Amino acid sequence: MTDQDAPVLTRFDPATGIGRLVLNRPAVLNAADATLAMGVREAVRYFAGVDGLRCLVLTGAGRAFMAGGDVASFAADPAQTETVMHAILDAMNPAVLALRDLPAPILAAPHGVAAGAGFSLVLAADIVIAQAGTKFLMAYDRIGTVPDCGGSWFLPRKVGMGRAAEMMVLSHTLTAEQAQDWGIVNRIAPADGFAAAVDALAAQLAQGPGRAFAAGRKLLDAAFGASLAEHLEAERNGFIAMTRTADFREGTGAFLAKRPPAFTGR
Repeated sequence: MTDQDAPVLTRFDPATGIGRLVLNRPAVLNAADATLAMGVREAVRYFAGVDGLRCLVLTGAGRAFMAGGDVASFAADPAQTETVMHAILDAMNPAVLALRDLPAPILAAPHGVAAGAGFSLVLAADIVIAQAGTKFLMAYDRIGTVPDCGGSWFLPRKVGMGRAAEMMVLSHTLTAEQAQDWGIVNRIAPADGFAAAVDALAAQLAQGPGRAFAAGRKLLDAAFGASLAEHLEAERNGFIAMTRTADFREGTGAFLAKRPPAFTGR
């Protein structure tokens, strides 16, 4: 198997600090089997160790971002379903946790369809730019099960309990425009300009204070499970920690000098 045949591809440009994680099973719309799941885990581990990562872009090869789980891989033999699903989630769950712990912003760039686990990966990103025409759905109700890969944790935080329940039990599919209206998608770009729009947004994110972005992500993740007093202290600790970074010194210096900051992510 060549690099291009791997179920997940990794690319990193040290000149820009932009990394790309590409789901690469286009023949099955990048549906997740155990091999792809392990590829995602290893890819995130790789990027966690990359010095100088400034932004990670999540994309999919072919006609879709990800059409969910590869049902054929875990339902063909009922006696093996649990074993196969444990293998998939033993890889995907650590991958999702590691994504949320990356010291750089995560940009999801879905196209075609983002369903099931693919939708969960989109929800795990900090910023989402979708190609016009992309569809978003949970899809788990269609096979008689519940969300995985963090879908039921991220979705109500994005859209509220009522809308999350609607997507989970009524097979509700969102267009890119509806997903933007609901707060899942930040921007939409036409197909003929999608790649350029993704590149431009990734470059913008890569120029920001990446460590501060990551620290802010942790505050957002903890906000719904903490009291106000606890969260105020978490904000205090996060702010103080960021004052020790080079980006803070650059940002405050640039503010006082009335010039644009030149952040380095350090």
